[in-house]
Amino acid sequence: MTDTVVIALPFFFNHAKRIATALGADAVEYTPEVFSAIFREKKRIVAIMSMGIVVRKIAPLLKDKWTDPAVVVVSPDLQYAIPVLGGHHGANELAKELLTIGIQPVITTATESVGRDSVEAIAQRSGLQIVNRESTRSVNAAILDADVPVHAVQSPGIVIAGPGVSILLKSGEYTIGVGCRKGVKKEEVINAIQQALSSSGIAEHDVLVYATTVKKLNESGLTEAITALSGNLIFLDDDTINAQSKKSPSQATRLGLLGVAEPCALAVSKRKELVMEKNVYGRVTVAIAH
Repeated sequence: MTDTVVIALPFFFNHAKRIATALGADAVEYTPEVFSAIFREKKRIVAIMSMGIVVRKIAPLLKDKWTDPAVVVVSPDLQYAIPVLGGHHGANELAKELLTIGIQPVITTATESVGRDSVEAIAQRSGLQIVNRESTRSVNAAILDADVPVHAVQSPGIVIAGPGVSILLKSGEYTIGVGCRKGVKKEEVINAIQQALSSSGIAEHDVLVYATTVKKLNESGLTEAITALSGNLIFLDDDTINAQSKKSPSQATRLGLLGVAEPCALAVSKRKELVMEKNVYGRVTVAIAH
């Protein structure tokens, strides 16, 4: 089994097998239930049929552009490949792959249609992930007007960025929110994080980013600990933290915050789901999300 599938009406199934061979994909015949069956299992879907069928079948299945699969419709005459879902998230590249067997990609996303890379394309090509996904709309819009600078910051480093800046980091699945008492030591933070990861069965290399409140910007023990763990630490402003859904009660309300560990982990996570609610380890509080 692969992460790519080619679906075709029975009359065009030979076409499906040809495309599947070119992509190293699976080929299946269309049934009314096939999209529902494979939509969450596959990352890339090629459909040889009318676009109307595909749109009607996938519409009730859509969740968000960050988790939905890339969907490309190929015209039954094998002339055109049209990304209909996830253009910036793999569908454009999938359509372009079909050019090797003579199928012309039809790209409609604004940035690519004018020959410019989107933030998502840069991240995918670099093997990175976008932490603040809401930023891509404004950044991609800016890319249409002019060249947008890309700044590479080597570790260790601290980046303070506005909402119109996309932050790309090494790939990882989990985000960790960290709160701490004033004057906390590096060893305390490292020990707390390692205990949390161990109890959750998560490896250090699977962590995308660590996050805390900007109020902890001067806590050297915290920044030194994340550097020692070869991690990336993001300081979040009050509005970002307080925009998250409330979870466990927190003493951070005295600072005007909804919390620290849990909302920080959720704010930079992909699915906005807590894997581990906040736990207190001495003077350090840790929560994990994905």
